Amino acid sequence: MSKKRRDDDLDTTTTFADMNVEGFRWYDPVLKKDGKRRKEKLNVSRKEYWAMVKGMILAIGPYILGAILVFGLVFLGAYFWLK
Repeated sequence: MSKKRRDDDLDTTTTFADMNVEGFRWYDPVLKKDGKRRKEKLNVSRKEYWAMVKGMILAIGPYILGAILVFGLVFLGAYFWLK
């Protein structure tokens, strides 16, 4: 009394459209059309690397300082309110 598996006519292996679209969260710019990743190595000097780190810190710094400021204000407000 074994059940035979019925083969579906549904094709789940055919790709109709490339879903590697810029703007989607799974977008990968180094993905080739055949689905394999390209091996690309960035040749960045030490000076360029630290310039990128400095730029990242300058870009995210105001947000971090704002979060610290808001946390401090909430802490001070709770401190004086519960005092």
